Amino acid sequence: MIIEDERMAREQLANVLRTNFPEIEVVKMTDSVQSSVEYLDSSVPPDIIFMDVELLDGSAFQIFRMVDVCSSVIMTTAYDSYAVKAFEAGSIDYLLKPISLERLKSAVERCQRGRKDFKKILTIHFGNRIIPVSTEDTAYICSESKANYLMTFRKERYLIDSTMDMLEKELDPNRFTRISRGCIINRRAIESVRRDRAGHLTVNIGADESGFAVSRPRMDAFLKWLKNQ
Repeated sequence: MIIEDERMAREQLANVLRTNFPEIEVVKMTDSVQSSVEYLDSSVPPDIIFMDVELLDGSAFQIFRMVDVCSSVIMTTAYDSYAVKAFEAGSIDYLLKPISLERLKSAVERCQRGRKDFKKILTIHFGNRIIPVSTEDTAYICSESKANYLMTFRKERYLIDSTMDMLEKELDPNRFTRISRGCIINRRAIESVRRDRAGHLTVNIGADESGFAVSRPRMDAFLKWLKNQ
């Protein structure tokens, strides 16, 4: 993802990435705090964000206060005065414009080395026991009555302590996606997706005909994720 308010700078960086990093796909380009927050709040988190500091409607640091940024961030700016603040916000690197290809390659490599391993085991507190549940066995996690429950493919249902926001960051986004504020689902659990006349999407799992509704802000990201197999 590229967050940059200058059109020529956005397109130039995108072209450099496409030419020199065939493994990188530019999934989105935005030019403002608001458009960036809207995308990050409703889409699968990108692996890397190239982020300018001064945007059309404010500072990029506002983005960190408005949404949980769990991607690796590379700051790209013409000003050296923001470096300390950028690293305090969690940036992996800070590149001054004009950006040399050598520095860009170094920053991308740091992000790729720094990518975290996603959780393989979720721990469930059940009475006086702690039960390890493999993410391979996890069909979905949903909120109900202000509590979060994990359902396995064997129809075992457990209360889980982790918040949905924490789980969204800890689970592999290639295998799990959050379809609403209260539901994270495993790709393997999906049997079908229905669209009604109003355009709403419902995910069907097994014999559960009621299914799970996909929230409207997440519909486009969900369909893109579903097709990316």
